[in-house]
Amino acid sequence: MTSPAPSHAGRYPAGSLAFPHRGLLGIAGLAPHEILFLLDEAEQWVELNRQPHKRDDRLAGLTIINAFFENSTRTLLSFEIAGKRLGADVVNMAVAQSSVKKGETLIDTAMTLNAMHADAIVIRHGSSGAVRLIADKVDCPVLNAGDGQHEHPTQALLDALTIRHGKGLSRDSWFNGLTVTICGDILHSRVARSNILCLTTLGAEVRVCAPPALMPAGIEAMKVTPFHDFDAALKGTDVVMMLRLQQERMQGQFIPSPREYRYLYGLTPDRLARARPDALVMHPGPMNRGIEIDSNVADLDGRSMITRQVEMGVAIRMACLDVLTRRARGVEGWA
Repeated sequence: MTSPAPSHAGRYPAGSLAFPHRGLLGIAGLAPHEILFLLDEAEQWVELNRQPHKRDDRLAGLTIINAFFENSTRTLLSFEIAGKRLGADVVNMAVAQSSVKKGETLIDTAMTLNAMHADAIVIRHGSSGAVRLIADKVDCPVLNAGDGQHEHPTQALLDALTIRHGKGLSRDSWFNGLTVTICGDILHSRVARSNILCLTTLGAEVRVCAPPALMPAGIEAMKVTPFHDFDAALKGTDVVMMLRLQQERMQGQFIPSPREYRYLYGLTPDRLARARPDALVMHPGPMNRGIEIDSNVADLDGRSMITRQVEMGVAIRMACLDVLTRRARGVEGWA
């Protein structure tokens, strides 16, 4: 049996009750203390990743498969780095060269991966619900690295951790009193959906802003305030989170032109001035500079958290891999 997991001095239920889920398929359904638990678990890895020696071998002997059916830079690399810094054997599945290209079904692919006795599988897929389908067919924990327009849970967690650090909030603090404005392609964005679920659960006021064609119908049911006027949405906000236009998910014309979109919804220095003087600027990437965000805002020293989000992404993914493999590793309290 390995050593006990870090203690949080009674802030959460003991052992596996702190996070009883077999995998991480979405933010929906997570209790506030479960989200905070993952954020707190990530703090140790934030510190480790800033040290010259960035390795902890607690996952030594475990195999993690990254099965990315969609292209990715930040998410794939951060999951790979996270696994390796924890000492695991990490395998990136080359989908372009896999049997999927020969017509193999998703279920057959899942059963193949399961037969290899992986200890965790990280999946990114273009279809909503595909990750759950695979999770139901395998014996190990599954982490959702983005599925269609559904969810991207680790992105929401890393964004929450970035806000915590950027605003200097203590670990005991929720996000009550913070106003977060998310602007861009809300309709197609799994990042927006997971962030809305995460931030509202932690007590933040969330505003969403988009052109009418890119605003989901009935979005108010998610406890957010919708805007079509970006200037109005920015007034008094503490955090501005920009999203790119997901042209790959669009069929038909959703905006008149990129130039007009920038005029109405691009984050410029003049627009940012409508937010609070210390408002943070965020973007999950990849950015389309000069369309949804100007370079002199994206690179604004002291207020742009965009590279900090990447840093927090490695720590969050280390925390998720650690927590979700504790049962298999026989960590005390996680049997």
